[in-house]
Amino acid sequence: MTYDPVTDNPLHGNPLQSRSDAEAALHALFEPLLPYFSEGGARVRLDGAAAHFDRAAADLEGFARPLWGLTPLAAGGGQFDHWELYRRGLANGTDPEHPEYWGTVNATDQRMVELAAIGFTMRMVPQHVWEPLDERAKTNLAAYLKHARSFDYADNNWKFFRILVDLGLEECGVDFDRSLTEKYLEELDGFYLGEGWYRDGNVRRIDHYIPFAMHFYGLIYAKLARGDEKRVAAYKERAVAFARDIRHWFDEDGGTLAFGRSLTYRFACGGFWGALAFADVEALPWSEIKGQYMRHLRWWADKPIAHGNGVLSIGFGYPNLFMSESYNSAGSPYWALKAFLPLALGADHPFWQAAETPAVTDQTPVPLKHPGMVMMHTPGNVVALSSGQQNWQMRAGAEKYAKFVYASRYGFSVEADERAYGQGAFDGALAFSDDGRHYRVRETNEVAKIAGDTLYARWKPWSDVSVDTWLIPANPWHIRVHRITTPRALHATEGGFAIGRADLNADAISEEAGQAVASSATDLSAIIDLAGQRSGRVQKAYPNTNLIVSKTLVPQLRGEIGVGTTVLVTAAMALPAGAAAEAAQSKPPAAPELAALEALFAREGIDVSAILVPERF
Repeated sequence: MTYDPVTDNPLHGNPLQSRSDAEAALHALFEPLLPYFSEGGARVRLDGAAAHFDRAAADLEGFARPLWGLTPLAAGGGQFDHWELYRRGLANGTDPEHPEYWGTVNATDQRMVELAAIGFTMRMVPQHVWEPLDERAKTNLAAYLKHARSFDYADNNWKFFRILVDLGLEECGVDFDRSLTEKYLEELDGFYLGEGWYRDGNVRRIDHYIPFAMHFYGLIYAKLARGDEKRVAAYKERAVAFARDIRHWFDEDGGTLAFGRSLTYRFACGGFWGALAFADVEALPWSEIKGQYMRHLRWWADKPIAHGNGVLSIGFGYPNLFMSESYNSAGSPYWALKAFLPLALGADHPFWQAAETPAVTDQTPVPLKHPGMVMMHTPGNVVALSSGQQNWQMRAGAEKYAKFVYASRYGFSVEADERAYGQGAFDGALAFSDDGRHYRVRETNEVAKIAGDTLYARWKPWSDVSVDTWLIPANPWHIRVHRITTPRALHATEGGFAIGRADLNADAISEEAGQAVASSATDLSAIIDLAGQRSGRVQKAYPNTNLIVSKTLVPQLRGEIGVGTTVLVTAAMALPAGAAAEAAQSKPPAAPELAALEALFAREGIDVSAILVPERF
């Protein structure tokens, strides 16, 4: 074999326990990109796949995104031998007369995203990218940035990109209209929900963009801004509050909750922990912050996330275009290098000096009212019961946001064929079909509430079919109660957790009336019908649909839904294989009383924050 999908991971074999290990990891990730820089240095083209934006913007993406790691490296005194290449690229990419010109920004444009890394670099290490340029190159670069920042940015985390460009222009002595800076800072504050949580614009979703964008850029601003003490203090206070909640999106092994869009950015999900260190915000003890940071990097070291040339792939646990977004070009995954922000700190910083401590986990459920989640820690995993989120704009938005349950160890699956109901994975979801071929799942909610550690939502797969769903933690199980009202007969399939499938059908499966169990060498996944007449099936899902592993088994319950009102009660769990998993499987939870659930929400239910904006079609 010329390609080993694990050993060709640039992180493979790195112990990832220290600052020097992180520095070595960054070099290992960047080096495979060097052959793909254009002659003029301004373009990095890694393959022929396309994003929705033009090729020049994609090439700029490949050029700029590594700077999120290289800039902190240099700021912290680390060696990088290719600054001349970047200076050449900056000069040529912003020169309208050069063949490698990046193109002019004339509206909301992907270039705005990538220029943020350039502004950050100009602010942090102007001696490498600004000061050595000749006057013509400086004039072109400043004009390019000033022109781009004069247009409206997308109404979400993009507003920070103008702020980062402005930090760079200010550091390099370039005059610009500062009123635009203040305007966007005020508008970004409008996305703040409280208790550390933002939403990413006026949308019904609260995802990884909150830690790896809203807080990440806010903490950079808190470190680098001059003369904005009140806002700097607010950003730090919000990050402290957020850290106490977001740590429950990470499991004891460093894996993060697989949820939402842009997961191809991979270890950018751990960037929040590094940003706390960069901004000198000890939101949790440094030992805990460092543990979260280093474990997360280590979690990626044995995953087949790179091609044979060492270039990071689009995907999550392996190369996978099914889960990609329309805005993912081949250079997109290099936002992962945002994780290396703490390399800007010297080895004597308390973050680097701290000894790691284990993750803070508890079998007691942790309710998070703003994203509408209830978190459960299980061995090597964190589970999120989820209600209230939606995304109709992204491919596979229903799978990324509207399933009932998400996990770090088991990820989630995206469907590969909307006209093959019988082949659907439907992990963490309830699917309906009225013709045996097409299907509907939850995409949005009419109502989403939380009461203590229990969730409720009302949703409609069709305009004339209504479903009330309650989600109840019963660690390591969780319970789903569905009350379905339909004027016509339907068929329903409900899935548990997807686990990795071995070659040669080496796994054990059990399919019985009322339950299905899949057992592998590493995991056990079970789903049980606590009320209903459904049959059990273990689905061999289409390959490359799950985010974590490329072949999976999904236990399912399947059955007819008659005209009128039907109540289904389901229990599902997955655990690492072994005696504990088998013991848990043999003791499923009891079905709750529907009347008690209704009374709970009548008494204590509050709206999930994510639902409190109008739907966008």
